[in-house]
Amino acid sequence: MNVLGIDIGGSGIKGAPVDTTTGRLVAERHRIPTPQPAGPGPVAEVVRALAAHFSWTGPVGVTFPGVVRDGVVMTAANVDRSWIGVDAGELFGGAAVLNDADAAGIAEMTFGEGRGRRGTVLMLTFGTGIGSALFVDGVLVPNTEFGHLELHGKEAEHRASDRAREEHDLSWEKWAERVEEYLRHMEMLLSPALIVVGGGVSKKAAKWLPHIRLDTPVVPAALQNEAGIIGAAQTAAQSGGGRSGVRTAAGADPGAPVPSPGDR
Repeated sequence: MNVLGIDIGGSGIKGAPVDTTTGRLVAERHRIPTPQPAGPGPVAEVVRALAAHFSWTGPVGVTFPGVVRDGVVMTAANVDRSWIGVDAGELFGGAAVLNDADAAGIAEMTFGEGRGRRGTVLMLTFGTGIGSALFVDGVLVPNTEFGHLELHGKEAEHRASDRAREEHDLSWEKWAERVEEYLRHMEMLLSPALIVVGGGVSKKAAKWLPHIRLDTPVVPAALQNEAGIIGAAQTAAQSGGGRSGVRTAAGADPGAPVPSPGDR
């Protein structure tokens, strides 16, 4: 079953059709910069453009960088706060919507480093923020958002995200020190059997992961930065969600306006 997976991030929104039986992209992924400000209307326009790029009318899964309950956005740390309370599933025309790190974790547990793993597995994605997905014997504990835990009086993602590395012009080794401190905190709290690190930095793991010293095994995500796309598609396929595709919020006319939540 092929499903369009779309991954909404703080800096880019990317998508591709996915073969949900193999976890492989069936077309080259397409990326569009996240609009600024990243409100519901502008982001929905990008979702529509991605669907149009692939001429897509089938099922769709979409990730969101915040807490999502039954398709409704509850938090919005790295996008516009006007998202809070928005029914993203409705906005995206019936697409299945879930937390972005949860989607990446689902993909990694099914097709990647977490496959067949028992016990507690923690997936962390390092990008604009730090996303988290927690699994116990393969079962997801949704919307953990461990990137917002406090370290040294700041949210952890303000110190150890990839954006923090860039903003503070940290070397990979110096950034790894901050990441190790954060991972040790997570290790103390959860005693995981495995930590899987995803996001864009997973493609550059050789530059920083050797500097991490932890009792828990830490491995880069096998699916790297495609995990969110794959997990979104997988969720839509398993839930039967997104059957209407994105026809409401992402119809055939790429230039059609998308109503804001207040207009619906």
